Amino acid sequence: MKEIRIGKNQCGQRLDKFLQKYLTEAPKSFLYKMLRKKNIKRNGKRAEGSEILREGDVLTFFLSDETLEKFTGNGADTVRSRRAEGAVIPRREAVILDILFENEHIALINKPPGMLSQKAAAGDVSLVEYFLEYTGGGEMGFRPGICNRLDRNTSGIVIGGKTLSGLQCMSELLRERKIEKYYLAVVHGVMEQKGVQQAWLKKDKKTNKVEILGQDTPGTSYIKTGYESLAADGTCTLVRIRLYTGKTHQIRSHLASLGHPILGDRKYGDGIEDSQIKRQLLHAYELKFPELEGDFSDLSEKVFRAELPKDFYQENRVKQLIKRARKDERL
Repeated sequence: MKEIRIGKNQCGQRLDKFLQKYLTEAPKSFLYKMLRKKNIKRNGKRAEGSEILREGDVLTFFLSDETLEKFTGNGADTVRSRRAEGAVIPRREAVILDILFENEHIALINKPPGMLSQKAAAGDVSLVEYFLEYTGGGEMGFRPGICNRLDRNTSGIVIGGKTLSGLQCMSELLRERKIEKYYLAVVHGVMEQKGVQQAWLKKDKKTNKVEILGQDTPGTSYIKTGYESLAADGTCTLVRIRLYTGKTHQIRSHLASLGHPILGDRKYGDGIEDSQIKRQLLHAYELKFPELEGDFSDLSEKVFRAELPKDFYQENRVKQLIKRARKDERL
């Protein structure tokens, strides 16, 4: 028998969701069977799994030590299996995260270009793993994580949740589009001063590429993108973008569909060569938080910005656009 007392980072979620995180190797059918047979109880009573856990709840597991070890992923067989699958994180150099803001519940991280937000394959190391190391790895039934994702070669602000309430609050704000998200990009050609574009996006999973359409058709998602020209030189434009909706490759594909692909974007650049630029010049630059109370009052109506990475300054024409926008106090 084993007892677990629910703490702050475990409360507020469904019992079955917690069990899936704690007994990571157990199939769902096993968990519900143990609940039905009263081998897993909440506060000494039978539970169905849909109950919302509260701080101080006691979960009792009437399971053998061998079963618990097996299904929590700590058994020798499980460890050998994970090694065989290449799931063990490989040795790597230490990475110092660029933390723009941090409190008890969240951290704002300036992700560098080239770093995955989340794993794409079992052997990958991503921002999630680095953030877990930074926070100490979390607690039983809870792992810190990130609330938004950026493409590998897009730099800028990612929100990390250090506690369950932090993850839940930030995820809800993002889902309800209450956090204003702004990006900086350098695009080919001269864009008009300011505008908001609406369209529909369709993703091809095989090619991991999206298509922009002018009308709603089956399998499409509505998108809305705002843009403002900050500086132009006749060949390219530094643009500030507001992301109203957040879909896969939205900014990259939407700008390309308007005839202004991002410099360095090999996927949506229509074969335009930018030999000195190694990745798309797109940076998640700014977050504006709404009015907030309670544990998140220190974020209320605050604005956070992430400085442009060094590779934005590699090409002289781009460097001059940034210099001009700052001189005109537009950046």
